[in-house]
Amino acid sequence: MRRSLAALSALGVLVSVAVPALAASQTPGVEKTFLIPSSDGYGVAECLTTGGECGQVVADAWCESQGYAKSASFGIAAQDEYTGAIEAAPAVKTSDRPIRITCRD
Repeated sequence: MRRSLAALSALGVLVSVAVPALAASQTPGVEKTFLIPSSDGYGVAECLTTGGECGQVVADAWCESQGYAKSASFGIAAQDEYTGAIEAAPAVKTSDRPIRITCRD
């Protein structure tokens, strides 16, 4: 009787540990988009706006410095991404638009 109770208790402990671990592994990745001024003074805008290989390295480094695993996308931010609250968005030159980096876990 004691052996079956001990075995049942051990099984209960294993299940209670395994279920949260499985649930945590199935959560979708978190994404966050950052807007960086194109004239930040570091000269990284040239890499990020062309969409080239150096841009991927810079975007991944940015995301890692913010606590994310890697970048999901990067490039020049669309005008509605940073003027969404303004009804009639003013015309902005492409060179003055902020850089968009989307990071994910």
